[in-house]
Amino acid sequence: MRSAGVSLLFMFLLISNCNTESPEERDQPSPMQQQILQPMRPWITSPAPVTTGPAPVITSPAPTPAPSDTDEFLGSKECLEKKFTRASCDLVFCPPWERCINGRCSCKLPYQCLREGMAPVCGRDNRQYLSYCQVMALSCRTKKPLMSHFGENCGVDDPKFSSSIDRVTGVVKLFIPDNGRTGAGGEEVLVCGKLWDTAAANMACKENKHPLGAASAGLVSHKSLITNPSYAMLPRSCVTVRCQGYETSLAECVIYDAARIGNRKVATATCYQATQEAAECEFRCVNSKCVFLNQTCDGVDDCGDRSDEMCCKRCRKDAFHCRTGVCVSRVAVGDGMNDCLDGQDESPRHTTTDHSETHNFITSNIYTSPKSETRANRLHLESKLYCGIPNSTTVDDEEEEERGRSSRVKRVVGGIPAKPTQIQWQVAIVEYKKLDCGGAYIGNCWVLTAAHCVRPNPSAFMVKFSLWRKDRSQNTTDIVPVQDVIIHPKYNPSSYENDIALLQLEKLPFTDVCFVENPAISAVCVPWSLQLFQPNHTCSISGWGRTA
Repeated sequence: MRSAGVSLLFMFLLISNCNTESPEERDQPSPMQQQILQPMRPWITSPAPVTTGPAPVITSPAPTPAPSDTDEFLGSKECLEKKFTRASCDLVFCPPWERCINGRCSCKLPYQCLREGMAPVCGRDNRQYLSYCQVMALSCRTKKPLMSHFGENCGVDDPKFSSSIDRVTGVVKLFIPDNGRTGAGGEEVLVCGKLWDTAAANMACKENKHPLGAASAGLVSHKSLITNPSYAMLPRSCVTVRCQGYETSLAECVIYDAARIGNRKVATATCYQATQEAAECEFRCVNSKCVFLNQTCDGVDDCGDRSDEMCCKRCRKDAFHCRTGVCVSRVAVGDGMNDCLDGQDESPRHTTTDHSETHNFITSNIYTSPKSETRANRLHLESKLYCGIPNSTTVDDEEEEERGRSSRVKRVVGGIPAKPTQIQWQVAIVEYKKLDCGGAYIGNCWVLTAAHCVRPNPSAFMVKFSLWRKDRSQNTTDIVPVQDVIIHPKYNPSSYENDIALLQLEKLPFTDVCFVENPAISAVCVPWSLQLFQPNHTCSISGWGRTA
């Protein structure tokens, strides 16, 4: 086998920066569509809020319209018309409690979540759940906040998480159960100004019956508040809250760094009220919310459905731009979890120590971190992925090298020799014992190749796995007959348009597999999003190729 340029265009799509999502989170040909009914008991509230009455609201912004095609950050009108949101799994990962079906994130069934090693969660319905993923799967299905807090004290008499927004000042106040740590039941705290943004304010407003979330997230001096007799009894402690935007309440966000407020500022939220006409809106979110143009492509989910971050030519401020056109927060870079489909945000090139403060709470915080639970779920799912990874540690020795390098000839233009079992998805398509084409093993009993390489006569073809030398098998080589040949129905042999075909391999007798398990064979990842491939993108291509 040799690696380098080869004439088959389809190989570019197969091997270039493959997605690292688990097969459990990919499009499924026969997805489970069962529905479950989970009764929801009334939410048991915490101690009374700072003041009673509705949260402060403002109408949506009314600035001068600005076409998206004139903005240097926001993407094209064609992209915006597709109405991408956080549920568009052609561009972003689904969270572990959802799976990608036909390009949309859909709620999983709770039992499909990882159980081992997960922290238990108390629900607002007084039930204990096995994991954060499980309670989020139920919230996903019911569209209601269900999580209270991590822990095991979940009875009717045990306190539950709650939040409130002062109707005059907009100050956000939380009650966080302590799960038996102090015996006091929990504590009331404010939210520190650090990292407070519209994504978090959205959660506060949604919990307080404003379905479109917040119009703005602000800060106010704690000292200026407590000098007012009406607010003299405000809590003197605050916590930092970090939300992604997919949550349904602040309880589901990352809460950490409990501290005395001192001279700090505390968070406020002004809730959104949709009363503005579409013509007076700078950017209309997919969910109909109106935001300012400068709130788009900044890595913050201001819309609440992430539609303001999905179609971006570049990112504002210090947000990180994924190749799919999505902007993610800079604090997500180097946090140990892929946010871009191709993992670009976790590559060493973009990972620095500047954001180490975003990691500390995961190990040193008194509260269990939803982010660490999400990371554990993602790692579990991705550990099942064996495709698209070249074998660079257990490849066979090259015995031919002992005869001297002068006898080796590069058979691929510009290529370098691969090791005998390095490119484990590369197959050889043999027609009547003649090898003229290569292909890529894509899993189960399927091989992808070029339409010009095959014809609708399965008995004429065999597929050779783990073949290194074109003219000789090695001890890891498997030869499998072809059961069916499926050529693209719009393949044009004159222009090579739609030059793609599938080979279905014959299964072994009385089994569901087409070859005995072979450590020298693994499938390539088929990337689900063409938007991963941008201009100047580099890739690796394998094959036997030609010298001219």
